[in-house]
Amino acid sequence: MYRYFIQPQLNKFTNSLVGYETLIRKYDEKHWSLPQNFEAIPVDEQVSLLKKTAHRIGLKVGSISFNLNRRQFIDPQMAAALIGVQREIFPVELIIEVTEEESDKLVSDDQLLESVKHYTKHGIQVSADDVGSGGNTYDSIKFLLPYIDEIKFAMQNFRSERRESQIVDQLKFWKKVADQYHLRLVVEGTETAEEDQLLDDLDLPFRQGYFYGKPHLVKLK
Repeated sequence: MYRYFIQPQLNKFTNSLVGYETLIRKYDEKHWSLPQNFEAIPVDEQVSLLKKTAHRIGLKVGSISFNLNRRQFIDPQMAAALIGVQREIFPVELIIEVTEEESDKLVSDDQLLESVKHYTKHGIQVSADDVGSGGNTYDSIKFLLPYIDEIKFAMQNFRSERRESQIVDQLKFWKKVADQYHLRLVVEGTETAEEDQLLDDLDLPFRQGYFYGKPHLVKLK
């Protein structure tokens, strides 16, 4: 059995809840866990759950974020299904967070850009996830920046890579990028009061992390 957990995203400076990120989990052996293979979950099942989840929480927020790897992102069946979801949940905005996986290297830049334009044409926002981490360097995603709506910076990735000392400089860099391209910059992985204060000092309003709320199960009727 699959269900979506949700984690709040907020604007700290207006003290407002702006959206939720949906995180799919599988119930097995009396506990919830990450699915081993996200692409093995049928598109119809993911979309049906997304609709039900959106209807349960949609009136509370302006946006709902949904993760896809690059191969899923360029899949026409997935695109058609998510465009249908956006029509159904409007005026709540659907944001697709494009993640990076090793096998995504088979997806060309042209394929990715074509899909970005297709989604945005139908009112769906696109977010580049985990900028500055892994292969999501500035040079590798620069071609997307004029066409997307959001970038996400994951502080937890820098911790796991033992690059904590780079977080401040990287945040300053990606803030400049976001300002240049008029993008929303969401900082995730905020876990402590010290990190919360750091983001205050850097004038970064959009945040997500355990400090503001852990992912929790959406109970469906």
